[in-house]
Amino acid sequence: MKFLQIAALVFFALLSGHASANDEKSEDRKVTYKQKTEIEFEGLEVEGVLLKPQSALILERKRSNFNPLVKLRTDWLEEIDQSVDEIK
Repeated sequence: MKFLQIAALVFFALLSGHASANDEKSEDRKVTYKQKTEIEFEGLEVEGVLLKPQSALILERKRSNFNPLVKLRTDWLEEIDQSVDEIK
């Protein structure tokens, strides 16, 4: 008996699925949407309490160490000697 009930349910499920598939193919349905949607919040009243955190976490940022891209020279003796020769 249960087998016949299950077979009947399967048969009707297949039959209804086939019928709805044919309806969609036969009719050309065109979906249109509104160009503009407006939502009014005038009648809406929102009540709440502003909560602040009880503590604050402040971390001091560690300074970054970068390898210098430009090497600073401390010895300018060669350039000074050349400039003296240019003045003479």
